[in-house]
Amino acid sequence: MPAQIGYLLPTRESVMEGRPQAEPLLKLAERAEQLNYESVWVGDSLLARPRHEPITLLAGVAGRTKRVKLGTAVLLPALRNPVLLAHQVATLDQVSAGRVILGVGIASDVPNIRAEFRAAGVPFEKRVGTLLEGMRLCKALWSGKPVDWDGRWHVEKGVLGPEPHQPGGPPIWAGGSVPAALERAGKYFDGWFPNGPESNIWGAHWREVQAATRGAGRKVEDVMPAVYLTLAVDDNVTTATNRMDNFLQTYYGRRPDVLKKTQACYAGPAGGAAQWLNGYIEQGARYLVLRFAGEHEKQLEIFARLREQLSR
Repeated sequence: MPAQIGYLLPTRESVMEGRPQAEPLLKLAERAEQLNYESVWVGDSLLARPRHEPITLLAGVAGRTKRVKLGTAVLLPALRNPVLLAHQVATLDQVSAGRVILGVGIASDVPNIRAEFRAAGVPFEKRVGTLLEGMRLCKALWSGKPVDWDGRWHVEKGVLGPEPHQPGGPPIWAGGSVPAALERAGKYFDGWFPNGPESNIWGAHWREVQAATRGAGRKVEDVMPAVYLTLAVDDNVTTATNRMDNFLQTYYGRRPDVLKKTQACYAGPAGGAAQWLNGYIEQGARYLVLRFAGEHEKQLEIFARLREQLSR
């Protein structure tokens, strides 16, 4: 089965560049659907990397599209009350007739993200346990049955309505490449969704996820192997590299060479991009979510044409 291809909307870039209007983003989502991308994705941040709120924006995308899946890449559930989040996601899944994929993560340990957690009143050091319990509570509420919960949150015979369009709720994919994240993905989630590293290391990590999946008594085929990749395509390698480095520096406020050690990035001609993507597919990736370093309309067209060069 060919790998599926998703596209990340440039919500962060739009805000950074002083263009916060949603209409251009909705048009990009429509264009991605016209070009037969399988999904459209939105990132998440409150204050650390200001951008459009993902659930709200994806509801707008749902109204402008018919087929593409709608994903978060990735949502930070620990910043949200899970009862409210369960309600929002269930409603989005109904609005989109069952097209939601919930990518989730715990966030990087950097100063501005720690400040973001403080602003939201959430202990950063407890974000893993908060994520796991919050997702369990969401799933309980998505069952449509009365829920009693006594943990970080307290629910007494709570019944959520509407239930999600997808029975039991949308699939939940977990990010992360450290050993604990690989184990969590294999034990608890419906997909593994890191933003790197390079394909051979990604493949070794995927085998660790598979081992954790089997160890939990689950079927390997029930966990989607996905990857989040950043690309800048140009026939001139220097131009593409400069665009990538400027993008990473502006987006994260950190040195590009440091970021490239943990995030998978490609800068160069289209033929090389196809070969690079095939490296992940050959290691077992079944879903590639692409983030473009600028020139979104052009890059969307390029990768729509490149699909024929990807491994099957």
